[in-house]
Amino acid sequence: MKRETNLRFVRKEIEKLFGSNRKKAFNHKQVAAALDITSTEGKNHIIKTLKLMEKDGLIEEIMPGKYLATFTSHFITGKLEVTQRGSGFVIPKEGGEDIFIATENMGGALNGDEVKVNLFARKTGNRVEGEIIEVLERKRDVFVGVLHTGYNFAMVVPDDKRLKIDILIPNDQLNGARAGEKVLAKITDWNPLQKNPFGEITQVLGKPGEHQTEMHAIIAEYGFSAEFPAAVETESAAIPIQITKDEIKQRRDFRAITTFTIDPEDAKDFDDALSIQPLTDGNIEVGVHIADVAHYVTPGTMLDEEAFNRGTSVYLVDRTIPMLPEKLSNGVCSLRPKEEKLTFSVVFTLNEKAEIINHWTGKTIIYSDRRFTYEEAQERIETGEGEFANEIITLNKLALQLREKRFKNGAVNFETEEVKFKLDEAFKPIGIFKKVRKDAHKLIEEFMLLANRTVAEQVYKMKADKQSPTFVYRVHEPPNEDKLKTFNLFAARFGYSIETSSQRSIAKSFNSLLNAVEGKPEQNLIQSMAVRSMMKAYYTTQKTSHYGLAFDYYTHFTSPIRRYPDLMVHRLLFGYLNKSKSPEAAAYEEKCKHASQMEIQAAEAERASVRYKQVEYIKDFIGETFTGLISGVTEWGIYVEITDYKCEGMIRLASLTDDFYDYDETNQWIIGRRSKKVFQLGGEIQVKVKGADLLKRQIDFEIAGTFAGKAKPVKRVEKSKKPEKRKKRRR
Repeated sequence: MKRETNLRFVRKEIEKLFGSNRKKAFNHKQVAAALDITSTEGKNHIIKTLKLMEKDGLIEEIMPGKYLATFTSHFITGKLEVTQRGSGFVIPKEGGEDIFIATENMGGALNGDEVKVNLFARKTGNRVEGEIIEVLERKRDVFVGVLHTGYNFAMVVPDDKRLKIDILIPNDQLNGARAGEKVLAKITDWNPLQKNPFGEITQVLGKPGEHQTEMHAIIAEYGFSAEFPAAVETESAAIPIQITKDEIKQRRDFRAITTFTIDPEDAKDFDDALSIQPLTDGNIEVGVHIADVAHYVTPGTMLDEEAFNRGTSVYLVDRTIPMLPEKLSNGVCSLRPKEEKLTFSVVFTLNEKAEIINHWTGKTIIYSDRRFTYEEAQERIETGEGEFANEIITLNKLALQLREKRFKNGAVNFETEEVKFKLDEAFKPIGIFKKVRKDAHKLIEEFMLLANRTVAEQVYKMKADKQSPTFVYRVHEPPNEDKLKTFNLFAARFGYSIETSSQRSIAKSFNSLLNAVEGKPEQNLIQSMAVRSMMKAYYTTQKTSHYGLAFDYYTHFTSPIRRYPDLMVHRLLFGYLNKSKSPEAAAYEEKCKHASQMEIQAAEAERASVRYKQVEYIKDFIGETFTGLISGVTEWGIYVEITDYKCEGMIRLASLTDDFYDYDETNQWIIGRRSKKVFQLGGEIQVKVKGADLLKRQIDFEIAGTFAGKAKPVKRVEKSKKPEKRKKRRR
């Protein structure tokens, strides 16, 4: 279709013309000349569009046939987030209210793209709307999907349902892919006037529904790669394993001091180790020793660039996608037992009350005497027997006191349940269980938190010209009022509430609530909703505080094998200890934003792999009935989590034929008009497994028998300064 005969294109261009020349009047001939439209059909479109724009109040006819702009053209740039429904929101780069983008105003932009938006002069209700007029930067151009072929064409239908497009594949770009296979497709050309882009197949993943295919699809879908570029592997292979005598001389030697690691049973990359020795004055020296990745991975190398791009390791249900090649992550850097290793350490002198007498920070060399699993360490704590039992018990006593102080200072005790799978040889899930955190886990956690906090405070107080040096902080802001009100409304379904008069009271009441639900059917749901009510932690060069931990200073120092921000922290800290000048903060702030984004993508990939295995597991139970809790309500369905297996599925509203149901977003319920039957967050319900779609990672439920009970409506809680939203669905 020619541009000048595309009504939508013509209107966009005319709006741009008037918006850029607000004090200049145009007639239809001048508009045609400015837009280089010469055909009669195109000129007729201009005349028609001018009349429509006048009707919409965007331009005014100041004399016969001549128009002047009356609207204010306002352009912003930001990141697009697309919803499952196809519409989206642009988060402005400079801050401010999110801009709603209707499906028809996407302008070819995809989820995550950086875009330019023209704000509409009008508002719909209380919502600012706009139209994407330009894609400034694509977040990605490679997508996972299933290949479909026709007589003389092929197309890839993306797995991501937020992508409302198909990618057209010319027959000479199939690269051996066959119909029905799951593939990676790269967009090569996209005319803005065409709905669908053209692309090429870059990789065949395999047959949909097979374990290896779907795991590789998840890895690719979230922007990661299971393989490292050849050049990166070559650099890694060239790194020497031997530690020189000159290097040892430059470090504090801990090889003769009792040192060990405590990690999960299946761990291979050991980031951290603890050393312990009693001092003659009755105090205890505890060393937190972290793998010195920065010694091996240096700026400017391809190895460092690849680590930065990945940002983090990714932990799927059956594998790890490491940030660093295996030689480093599982070998040279990993603090394996009975091997000398280079480390960066924070060494504390503590008294028996876990009070810090002093601390030292610097490069070290260690020798790990033993590798403990969490279970082995826990056995020492509970029985007092076994190798290094006294040392572990001493560390645990100190950790318990550190933990107690943290909660007294206002830390929030978020103990979310983690789902783990028992897989057979073919990776099929044959059991689901919840990972239990015991004292051994908390022991390691407390000393890692202590090291992270100490490093952040130490650097912040290295004042130069009354200004702290550039650093990478991990910050967590207090929850906002609306999210707390929503959580309180939800908690009220179970008879709980939180106090919101101050930040300290919020933390205290959160802890009381989370302790109260422990071991109860609603525990996982309450914990999940509590986490959702909190702001997300992120990386930044701007030091504030960490609300959840109740720390004024906090960073990530303790996991450089699997997190790039920790590697940046090591480099900056070592530089400052050696009197290096502070680098410009702007470049590090951009790196922080990238790291925060990759952390989100890794978490989404991990959840997707868990979700896939949950669906695969529950597929064997189609037709069976389970007890569940309502974990979410929307205008299109009711989400239910099976209590025993923590698997979430949906009851589609289309299946509720006994009444007409309205969705109330403010109170998070669905209510029958006639029966007044209420489906609300937290309600217990019996569901039957209706279907399990592995490719979509979706579980479908239907109500089994009668509804578990009528929930009592609670007092309506209005969100601050926002009108109540009430959407209706006829059923």
